Amino acid sequence: MTVLADKALPERLEPATERRPVGLLLVALPVFLVIWLVIWPAITAVLRTVWRADAVGNKGFDLSSYAFFFSDRYSLDNLALTLWTTLVCAFLLLVICLPIALYLRFSQGRLPVYVQALAILPMFVPSVILAFAFIRVLGPNGMVDVLLNAVGLPKIRTPYLTPWGPVIGLVWDNVPLTVLILLSGLGRVSNQSVEAARDVGASGLRVFWHIILPRIANSILVASSFSVLGIFSSFTLPYLLGPASPEMLGPFMQRTLRDVQDPIGAMTQAVIAFCFCIAFGLFYVRSVARNQGR
Repeated sequence: MTVLADKALPERLEPATERRPVGLLLVALPVFLVIWLVIWPAITAVLRTVWRADAVGNKGFDLSSYAFFFSDRYSLDNLALTLWTTLVCAFLLLVICLPIALYLRFSQGRLPVYVQALAILPMFVPSVILAFAFIRVLGPNGMVDVLLNAVGLPKIRTPYLTPWGPVIGLVWDNVPLTVLILLSGLGRVSNQSVEAARDVGASGLRVFWHIILPRIANSILVASSFSVLGIFSSFTLPYLLGPASPEMLGPFMQRTLRDVQDPIGAMTQAVIAFCFCIAFGLFYVRSVARNQGR
């Protein structure tokens, strides 16, 4: 019997071995597209910004564009505004979306269905339409100002063309993905564990802190990472809703390339933004790997 089992073992492994080239072929096209559209342009941009020709035409190692960026007050203000907007939006997304996800996970009836539909509605609204609606509602002489004027109240100070304009638009735009990721993580929390904690007298806060939060920590990290990467590199909403000075890195790159006609400067800004995104991505990958190891 042992001999027969040993002889049958390679035959069982042969199909998996034969399927291995098929699996490699299936992932070959996505990997090729990532290398072609992401990795290779990033490498080219880095090389073009650090290996440049001088006035005579001799090429050599040159970090003058990076030195200018980190010594220019306007560039540093734009970077600071981008980091501030990213962190504020990530924090507000967790504060807004986590209660919504908890309500959708542990509530029953028809009302949670409507709440979920409203939560994912921004996913189907283009950013340009969102910016136009924002201007028509909260902009100068918008709908809110008209309603306040109708009842004799003073006008509000509009967030349009202020740093809070992109914050409101980006938070609204990223709510659906954040809610869906948190809902996916809450699916790991069983009703039995929550009911058992309540049976022994645990309050709602203790149930959340000791039962729910440890199981969705990875999902919170994933949602935060996706929102940070998307917000940091955003263009449309900061361009349409944000101030002209300082501005986020997305509009800053476009203005440097089109208006100032400085491709090396715009490429330097893109490399710096890419480095920040890599830092966020490495933090996410390391945290996920650590959680899987545990």
